[in-house]
Amino acid sequence: MIEHWHDESIGFLLGKTYRKILLHVTAHLREFDLTPEQFSVLFCLSKKEGINQKELALRTAKDQPTITRILDALAKKGFIEKKVSETDRRAFLLMLSPKGREWVELATPVEARAIAEAVEGLSEAELQDLRRILLKIADNVNRQTKE
Repeated sequence: MIEHWHDESIGFLLGKTYRKILLHVTAHLREFDLTPEQFSVLFCLSKKEGINQKELALRTAKDQPTITRILDALAKKGFIEKKVSETDRRAFLLMLSPKGREWVELATPVEARAIAEAVEGLSEAELQDLRRILLKIADNVNRQTKE
């Protein structure tokens, strides 16, 4: 008989849950021609326009190659605009295009519904505990990787 110890390990469960949620959100965002990664970048820009690529990468927890790839795809779809920074001619400031603004407004409740479906049945207290626990795990990992 094969042991299934890994099925209950925290790392395995976190990874498995992340992949399932990602697929679920992907299905919901398909009608907007957005991936969850692209949506997260658009959503972040909708909250703080006029930031540069480096700041956006930090705010969305993405590395530079990933954020560059996402921004290129969003620009190609006409969702964002890049403007040259007045203080640093080498840097671009990122803005939502009118189409990007419209689509993020339409997609936000759809993404929220997908997440709500994923956490259905959890009480508000359980959701607060989950957030606290996930943030603690992320903080632990950050601390360990900086040492």
